[in-house]
Amino acid sequence: MGEFVRLETKDGIGTIRLERPPMNALNTQVQEELRAAAAAATADPGVRAVIVYGGEKVFAAGADIKEMADMSYVDMAERAADLSSALGAIARIPKPVVAAITGYALGGGCELALACDWRVVAEDAKLGQPEIKLGIIPGAGGTQRLARLVGPARAKDLIMSGRMVDAQETLRIGLADRVAPAAEVYDAAVELVRPYLTGPVQALRAAKLAVDGGLDMDLASGLAWESQLFAALFATDDRREGMAAFVAKRKPDFTGR
Repeated sequence: MGEFVRLETKDGIGTIRLERPPMNALNTQVQEELRAAAAAATADPGVRAVIVYGGEKVFAAGADIKEMADMSYVDMAERAADLSSALGAIARIPKPVVAAITGYALGGGCELALACDWRVVAEDAKLGQPEIKLGIIPGAGGTQRLARLVGPARAKDLIMSGRMVDAQETLRIGLADRVAPAAEVYDAAVELVRPYLTGPVQALRAAKLAVDGGLDMDLASGLAWESQLFAALFATDDRREGMAAFVAKRKPDFTGR
């Protein structure tokens, strides 16, 4: 699809693969190619789940500091929203999305992982938000998604110290969902999303919208949003099939309609 990012599809899984040696630094081109890959994965009905993968050695070691070093406030003020929305495009894919993390996921790389629904982390991987050591803070969702995931106190610890955390700590604090040997990370990500490949597409989409959208609302608004999405699913073929299969005590055959 792009020079550094491509979408590969096999057996219902779309793999968004980063290939910008040596560390998959997220320069402007990579950011925009991620946006394009997210749009393609969203639009392709043959993609039922997505894996974001940087390869066997490294996930993504952050933004391209060389590209940013000479930028002024005016330069970054014009670019910052695009940086955030490029990774936000991954978060908005209306399908199950898992990050398969090897090596390092630092700075923008960690923010890319945070934009996914789940994170499978290699046993020897390191994650972190080291921007504070450059005199800045995370600018592509790190302060917001990390705090929502691990809580504000732990997020402040990681962001304000800039320290890296190993696989076991990521699992303990909820930053990772599974830990696997480095050579098995991609396969572990496949196994995580496999149950969703034959699931009810519209209900899975609604579940993700309900949870993610509700986090930005007060409880009453979130409950109203949930009710709206819940009721809408009664217009789908899969809802009828699911309930008919339940009554008939058989396995449902979901079509995604």
